[in-house]
Amino acid sequence: MTKFQPVNRKIKFKDWIAFENDDYIVINKPAFMSTLADRKGEICVLDLSKDYCSDSSVCHRLDKETSGALLIAKSKDAYKHASKQFTERTVEKTYHAVAEGVHQFENEIIDKPLLIAPSGSVRISASKGKKSSTVVSSLEYYKFHTLVSCKPITGRMHQIRIHMASVGAPLMADLTYGGKHLYLSELKKKYKFKTEKEERPLMSRVALHAFSLKFIDLQGNEQYIECPYPKDFRVVLNQLAKNI
Repeated sequence: MTKFQPVNRKIKFKDWIAFENDDYIVINKPAFMSTLADRKGEICVLDLSKDYCSDSSVCHRLDKETSGALLIAKSKDAYKHASKQFTERTVEKTYHAVAEGVHQFENEIIDKPLLIAPSGSVRISASKGKKSSTVVSSLEYYKFHTLVSCKPITGRMHQIRIHMASVGAPLMADLTYGGKHLYLSELKKKYKFKTEKEERPLMSRVALHAFSLKFIDLQGNEQYIECPYPKDFRVVLNQLAKNI
């Protein structure tokens, strides 16, 4: 039997719940929490969901840094039902991201095969990569950035991040794939430095949020759930809007 870590009682799993019925839960996952257990042995979403509902299973994954909508099944039957939809690619996942540069995307399909190397790195490979497709649309324009909607048709590791970088629109703070940190001093002309402290970036993680999820529940009903932006994402958008 798998042993789960004792849950930190200061973490309130119930506060993350965006949707719940008899068979499923959708949480608004906070950034910097792993979906499943990692090598560091830190508390993960699965641990917390098991504490809330002992038969629960996570139906898909979000990167540790990524916040937003995550589907959890409350039984084996519910998990099988959801897994079938993910396999058949009928679950609609929509991510919002802040891309560097001003770009006009209108349901643009980025179709570039991705290869996961033995080292764990991911890259585009026309000869060896697996088919990977993302539909991208622009939502808001700022002075040097664009808020975009990304709908992955496939679900490859780092797919959105690599696809956006491949069209010259890397995600803000995605240092792995060409993005850069954004500082308030870059936006405000009269920004006053605090000489005793090093300036911190407005966002310390990749600017990517799983905004919504659409699936069919065990009763045959279509469920569409939106997850509000977390504080760090809202702060970035507010600052970008103020300094156009």
